[in-house]
Amino acid sequence: MAIVELRFSALPEHVRTARLVAAAVARRAGVDEAVLDEVRLAVGEACSRAVGLHRNSGVSEPVKVVLIEEEKQFSIEVGDEAPHAAPGDRAPGDPVDDVEAEEDDMGLAVISGLVDDVEVTTGEHGGQIRMTWPTTPSAPVPA
Repeated sequence: MAIVELRFSALPEHVRTARLVAAAVARRAGVDEAVLDEVRLAVGEACSRAVGLHRNSGVSEPVKVVLIEEEKQFSIEVGDEAPHAAPGDRAPGDPVDDVEAEEDDMGLAVISGLVDDVEVTTGEHGGQIRMTWPTTPSAPVPA
């Protein structure tokens, strides 16, 4: 199992770098070329979401991206350190919370539309989106 970990300050300009790294590692791991655009878009959306959560919550910790190459699959985990309220914890009618919740839901919907295997976990100490794609074994390189 090969692991690449990337941490970056919660600034929108770093999202592009995360997308490029994710696509390069996915290609090397054996993710189908036809799916690489979806990988880039999904990682961009997940990282943008994490950056927004950090900025809105005043979190100074970096956004964490972990790229995991396993035998028959490739996974990307995008983690944030922002506290997440349970759906019932929000005050109804709070326009700021409603807008942020709507943006968050939209981002998750986009990711779910791009990736078949998605897991989202959240809690008071942060959240994580884990996206997984199948890989095809690469042909051995002739000596």
